[in-house]
Amino acid sequence: MRLAFAMVMMAGFASSAVSAQAAYEATITRTDFNIPHITADSWQGIGYGVAYAYAQDNFCMLAEEFTTVAGERSLHFGPENSAILGFQSVGNLSSDIFHRAQIDLPGLRASSAAPEADVTLLIEGYVAGYNRFLRDTGVDGLPEECRGGTWVRPITVDDMLRLNEKMMLLASSLALAPGIANAAPPGGGDQATASELVLPPRHELGFGSNGWAFGGEATADGRGLLIGNPHFPWRGPARFWQMHITLPGEVDVMGVGLAGNPMPTLGFNRDIAWTHTVTAARHFTLYALTLAEGDPTSYMVDGEPEKMIAREISVPMPDGAAPVVRTLYSTRWGPVVIIPRSGVMWSSGLAVALRDANAGNQRGIETWQRIGQAGSVGEVRDIVSDTLGIPWVNTIVADRNGDALHADVTAVPNVSAAKIAECSTPASPLFASLATLLDGSRSDCAWDVSPDAAVAGLLPAGDQAVRIRRDYVTNSNDSYWFSNPRDPYAQLSPILGEHEQELTLRTRSNFMETEAALADAPFDHRRALELVFANKSLAAEMVVEPVTALCADRDDLALACDALSSWDQRYNADSRGAYLFQVYWNKIRSNSGLWQVTFDAADPINTPRDLAVTGAAGEALLAALGEAAAELDEAGIVLDAPWGDVLTVRLEDERIAIHGGPGIAGVLNMQNGRVVEGGLVPQHGSSYIQIVGFDEDGPVADAILSYSQSTNPESPHFADQTRVYAEKRLHRLPFSPAEIEAARQGEVLIISE
Repeated sequence: MRLAFAMVMMAGFASSAVSAQAAYEATITRTDFNIPHITADSWQGIGYGVAYAYAQDNFCMLAEEFTTVAGERSLHFGPENSAILGFQSVGNLSSDIFHRAQIDLPGLRASSAAPEADVTLLIEGYVAGYNRFLRDTGVDGLPEECRGGTWVRPITVDDMLRLNEKMMLLASSLALAPGIANAAPPGGGDQATASELVLPPRHELGFGSNGWAFGGEATADGRGLLIGNPHFPWRGPARFWQMHITLPGEVDVMGVGLAGNPMPTLGFNRDIAWTHTVTAARHFTLYALTLAEGDPTSYMVDGEPEKMIAREISVPMPDGAAPVVRTLYSTRWGPVVIIPRSGVMWSSGLAVALRDANAGNQRGIETWQRIGQAGSVGEVRDIVSDTLGIPWVNTIVADRNGDALHADVTAVPNVSAAKIAECSTPASPLFASLATLLDGSRSDCAWDVSPDAAVAGLLPAGDQAVRIRRDYVTNSNDSYWFSNPRDPYAQLSPILGEHEQELTLRTRSNFMETEAALADAPFDHRRALELVFANKSLAAEMVVEPVTALCADRDDLALACDALSSWDQRYNADSRGAYLFQVYWNKIRSNSGLWQVTFDAADPINTPRDLAVTGAAGEALLAALGEAAAELDEAGIVLDAPWGDVLTVRLEDERIAIHGGPGIAGVLNMQNGRVVEGGLVPQHGSSYIQIVGFDEDGPVADAILSYSQSTNPESPHFADQTRVYAEKRLHRLPFSPAEIEAARQGEVLIISE
């Protein structure tokens, strides 16, 4: 096996797009919590150092990710197993078929930047740095998780193109990967293999983030202040990793990126700080296909039949087994997709295709590279507008001048409200809460082309939501409509999200807590941290008192009623009864007629409200409380268990109590847990938390990475920041050369070739 591994390494180095004559050099200085500060004199050197440092911390996870995007998971891990694909678990075979079918490598090569462009040099350097680490470490030196793995190999620029494409599709096509991989014409395959896939309404999605940018009118020092609180998975390649890169005279930026990012995708420099939140905009449209009579692989356009493009996808299997071959079909609108549990199937007369605005988006890295060099929120606004390279997130920025920016500007389809109405089909209203469905039988239902957009078919930035203010802007994943209560945004295309519709409890809690804090005093770092870690539940504030009054005389509910009455209505580690409420809220939150006062667009922060407790509504509330108590009893969890005894990080010889709670219960510091024996373990929630302001010398940044830098259980940095997060503390980040040297841990590493 070792000889075969060496041959693969040699072949990989020979085929790499990096020139053998290229020179790479980087200096890596580690500070507290193993944060790397990478300095180089070229963009190639930056990529080289970032890749090497990332591999030191997370090589196995990244190597597996390159296997995923190459469509080789079945070969190395078996088709019966699964992969973490974005925010969900997907079977390896479906994952392989999706990546082999949907990643257009020749197209990505053709659309990538010119050879001399900074982005190209950055990526080439990353390839060299990853391969250098593999060469230095050797098969015997890798962590146990991937030591001797047949899937461990050197990478090429192609691997980076695939990986970047996957990141761009993370909140669009990738979420529908099983539905694309398993779409087959009637009688041509088992569409039930995608039956686990469901496209939930936006407000039911489990992911999200919070971001605030405070301008000079809202801060104690008159400068900008940013709070970044992205909610991302605690496991898998969508984990953040901290880094600081310096190319003298060109860029000096610190922050985090996902696996394979060659530079920070959110963070700060001397003059600006930025964060992202997943946007409510829709980055794809579905097209209803009217199929030709007697031929389910032909569809009608303007009265004429058009043949689908059939493509055989071959996935290699382990142990010499014959490859699995699947025929997939695509149309002028994109691939055919099925979503069985949402009612989207391929029948003899109808099918649905998907067109993704982020397919082929290679502009993202350039956009983040330029943001890292920006000096004001105005520059960031211009960058995201010019490139339309931000894939699926809001951009929230504060600068030292005291300006604050919210830009809901991403790669979205250019479809106006009028076009959506004109191209509606009888089925479109049925899918309105899930996706925008257009009529695929008409060529005039194609996305509009504007000369003001960087890419044909995308919505120009001038038609999206951008605002700069001096007080504050914020977003907790609701639409562009409401980022400041003093100035709701005018209605834009429905593709950008709902307008004057009910906000989520987390968004409402955000505005309530932010406005209350501002009424008390201007923001500084301390008060920002209190806002993020308050762990209040808006649902609890509206529900617990009326429910406990209702159950006060019920002997059969006495223990549950007492547990809720005694709970402090927060999700701190020592909050007793929080888990009981979480289970209870999940049972009642979708009840019909839950509130006496319904939503009012003129008062979106305070409506709906007032729990309905009389008659059948009250009986339903009491019945659900009994069910919740029984569920905890069956799981062996006492009703007034401290939240930190329920939600824990479980190490071999230690349990770390985690604070934060469910976003759907109106908790800003979101932590969603996965059920395990005796409780929960963190699955998705607060990840990289940063509070960044500015003084006369540069940024003043406090941050924590909740799940720590390394995925290697043997690393001392596997849970060190997790313990700090558990104590509700952040860490002051060193930024200047003097600060970095004062905080340096270990020897400086210089690598070159």
